[in-house]
Amino acid sequence: MSNPVLYLVRHGDIISVQGKAYIGQVEAPLSETGVEQAWALRRWLDDVPFSLVCSSDLSRSQRTARIIAGNRTERIRPCPAFREISLGAWEGFAFKEIESRFPEEYAARGRDLENWSPPGGESFADCRARVLPALKELLDGAEGNVLLVAHAGVNRLILCDALGIPTANLMSIGQDYGCVSILEYDLSRVRLRLMNFTPPLAQPAVERPAAPARGRRETLRRRQTCQSPT
Repeated sequence: MSNPVLYLVRHGDIISVQGKAYIGQVEAPLSETGVEQAWALRRWLDDVPFSLVCSSDLSRSQRTARIIAGNRTERIRPCPAFREISLGAWEGFAFKEIESRFPEEYAARGRDLENWSPPGGESFADCRARVLPALKELLDGAEGNVLLVAHAGVNRLILCDALGIPTANLMSIGQDYGCVSILEYDLSRVRLRLMNFTPPLAQPAVERPAAPARGRRETLRRRQTCQSPT
């Protein structure tokens, strides 16, 4: 039995009408760039056989997972426990708007990112309490390569746990859209093999410029001359 190797992916870029905003568990579809990022991950992971593919049940993660997995699996396991942190009443609002309307609460979250929660939402401690048991359950019955597509906050919590980093410092871990981190699990430790890597997007095909019209006419004239009977 082989130890599980976790390919931990953040979904691709999303469409957000607010710009930088508290998205949380709001359904936000992938943008065109997000779809391209998912295809870049598929190409980069093309030769990796996955024994299990799992994702958050939010559509942006599920679509990213479907693109990456392609025909390597018939089923992607949706798991609500890997949803992004819930931001309650703040979801869908721009950072600047929340800072302007609720300056004290905004400052309080900055002071205690681990334990403070917005109205009706979760703290990162709350989010960690649902994510880590779900991850343990996922990996306990798995072997080989496991693909998990989730979110920035969720992935940071998983990486903090693996590396022994306090949850209060989770924002020091980069998680760009369309990135992959690779963690190898065994009975005694977790080995980080790669973190926050974003495969390059495909370059558009470069077409050769057409020959000038005069050049084409000259070529045709020469061909006709060569083909004329002597």
